[in-house]
Amino acid sequence: MNYRESLDYLYEQTPAYQKVGGSAYKPGLDNSLKLDVYFGYPHKKYKTIHVAGTNGKGSVSHTLAAILQQSGYRVGLYTSPHLIDFRERIRVDGKMMPEQYVVDFVAKHRTAFEPVEPSFFELTMEMAFCYFADEKVDVAVIEVGLGGRLDSTNIISPDLSIITNIGLEHTQYLGDTLSKIAFEKAGIIKPKVPVLIGEALVETRPVFEAKAQAENAPIVFAEEVFGELKSQKTADGWLFSTPQYPALKGELGGYAQKKNARTVLSAVDELKKRNYRIPDSAVCAGFTRVTELTGLMGRWQVLQAEKPKIVCDTGHNAHGIRYIAEQLKNEKYDKLHIVFGMVNDKDIRAVLELLPKNALYYFTKASVARALNEKQLATQAQELGLKGNTFESVSEAVGAAKRNADENDFIFIGGSSFVVADALQTVQG
Repeated sequence: MNYRESLDYLYEQTPAYQKVGGSAYKPGLDNSLKLDVYFGYPHKKYKTIHVAGTNGKGSVSHTLAAILQQSGYRVGLYTSPHLIDFRERIRVDGKMMPEQYVVDFVAKHRTAFEPVEPSFFELTMEMAFCYFADEKVDVAVIEVGLGGRLDSTNIISPDLSIITNIGLEHTQYLGDTLSKIAFEKAGIIKPKVPVLIGEALVETRPVFEAKAQAENAPIVFAEEVFGELKSQKTADGWLFSTPQYPALKGELGGYAQKKNARTVLSAVDELKKRNYRIPDSAVCAGFTRVTELTGLMGRWQVLQAEKPKIVCDTGHNAHGIRYIAEQLKNEKYDKLHIVFGMVNDKDIRAVLELLPKNALYYFTKASVARALNEKQLATQAQELGLKGNTFESVSEAVGAAKRNADENDFIFIGGSSFVVADALQTVQG
C-alpha cells in the first residue's frame, strides 16, 4: 500500500472519532495497554509532558514545544485533530512524520494490532510514541484526546501534567457539570508528578486539589504564579509583560491566548524545577514564532490581511466561542460576514446564543459525517435572531462571503475545526 491507501486502511479498519463521532469513542486504557506491551513501551524512552483541558490544549502544547525546541531539545509533539494532513498530529521539531513511516508501520504491524481492534486514536497514538522513540526525541508534548482519566494517552508517566481549563463539552461522555468534567480531566494527575492548573473555577478547584492530595502530587495554579501578567493587544498578536519577561511578544492573536500565556509561562517555571534548561530567549522565540516552529494553524489565523480581512478560528464550544465573540466586537469593519458550521454532537444553542446578531451568516456543513446539516443549523440560528443563507459546502460559503464583502468588511470562518480545515484548503489551496 502507498500512503493514501495506508491512511484509508486506518480509517476503515479503526473507527475515527474525528470522522464519525461517538461510535468511535472507546473509553478506557485496555487497548492502549495491550498495544503498549506489543510495541515495547516506547513512551518510556523519553520524557513527556501531558496536556489536558477543555480549550487551549493545542495552543499550550504547540507553544511549549516551540520553547523546548528553541532550548535545544529534540521535541516530539502529538496533538489532535488534524486540519488538512493526518501527519499534523505527529511532529518532531515541528516537522511532520514522513508518509513512508505510516506505510511501513501499517505493513509491519497490522497482523499484531488488528486482533486488538483499536480505535483510530488508540493506534495512531501508539504510532506517534513509536516514531518519537525511533527519532530519539528528548521530550514529547502529548495532548489528551478527550477527557483524561480514560483517555488513551493516560498510559504515560509525565514530568508535568497540565490542565488548561474546564468548560462544558462532551457532556455525554464526561458528565454534565463542571465538577464532573474536572474529575475526568483530573484523571491525568499521577503520583508525585506536579500538576499545573491553567484556570481554576469555584466548581473545579476542589476537585483538582482533592485528586492532587490523593496522589501526593504538587499542585500549582497559573493564576497565582503569574497573576501579575499584563497584556496588550497589538496588530499582529499580543504584548505580554511580567517582571521576568518585560516585553514578551505573542504571535497567536486570539483573546484566549491571554490565559494560555499564563499557563505556558507557569509550565516553563515548573519544568525548570525539573532541571529543564530553558533560557529566557527560548521562551521569547517560542511565543513569537510558534506557527513557524510547530506548524500550528487555526488559532485566530489571518487568511487575508485586508480588502477584506479574513480570519478563521477552531473554537467550537461555548467556552471557546465566548472569546471569539468578544474579539469580533473589537474588530473594526463596516459589515461582518460569518461563515459558520458545527458538528452534531455539540450544544448548538449554547454556542449560537453567544454569536453577534449584527452579522450576515453563511451557514454551512463541513465535509465530515459528524457535520450538522446547514439547514438545521440555520433554523436554530434564526430562532435566536441570526440571519443568513445556507450553503452545502464550506467552499461555497466562503466564495459567497468573499463575493458579498466590500474592502472594509470582515469575514470570520469558524464553529468547527472541520469548517476551518475545509476553509484552509479553499482559501490557501
